[in-house]
Amino acid sequence: MSKRRHKHDHEEHMDESWLVPYADILTLLLALFIVLFASSQVDQKKFEQIKMSFQAALSGGPSFMENVSPVPSQNSVGVANKGKEENDSKSELEKQMQEETEQLMELKRKIDQYIDEKGLTTQLDTQLDNQQLKITISDNTLFASGSAQLKPESRELAGTISELLEQYPNYEVVVSGHTDNVPIKTSQFPSNFHLSAERALTFMAVLLENPNVGQERFSSVGYSEYKPVASNDTAEGRAQNRRVEVSIVRNIQ
Repeated sequence: MSKRRHKHDHEEHMDESWLVPYADILTLLLALFIVLFASSQVDQKKFEQIKMSFQAALSGGPSFMENVSPVPSQNSVGVANKGKEENDSKSELEKQMQEETEQLMELKRKIDQYIDEKGLTTQLDTQLDNQQLKITISDNTLFASGSAQLKPESRELAGTISELLEQYPNYEVVVSGHTDNVPIKTSQFPSNFHLSAERALTFMAVLLENPNVGQERFSSVGYSEYKPVASNDTAEGRAQNRRVEVSIVRNIQ
């Protein structure tokens, strides 16, 4: 009976000192995995929180994480590079837009100077916006009523505009014709579409008499009465609507 009791007591008090290093190994492995996980993240705040937690848990000496810093992941580096490229592209685009605006402003000043010198302020107008530099010419400056034949005195104007456009060869040029809403029906012009298109084509043809202007960048269109700039209810409004426009189109909008 005594021997049996002694054997039972020996089994209950078996040496368990091996559990201490085993627990230490598990703790170190856990710490290693947490460090690897934290190092792969970009979130510095979360990393610092993990670091402080381990420093508090592992007291008695400096933390083994003291000099560890989070390493940005490849994904975060790619995002950062993409953002930099987008900013560089945006800066380059803004630079190009500024250069284009300066060029068109210079052309506008030259045309306005010609208008002032020739006393054409009531017949011509220039406007620069985000789409184009537009030269507006009243129809009675160029044509007789109901006609698409260019007046001889207006050829000088067309020649001057052509010479100026020659200096800016990188822009598309659109010549458009416009009428009021008074119908026309003749053997030559069955409608205002025919009249507006023929006037635009006639003026463009004179611009293209300059062999150096670059014909490939020109086009013409007739809008009839459907793009008015004033009311057709008055004679003054109808006169404003009868016009030819030369649009120097921006490359960057």
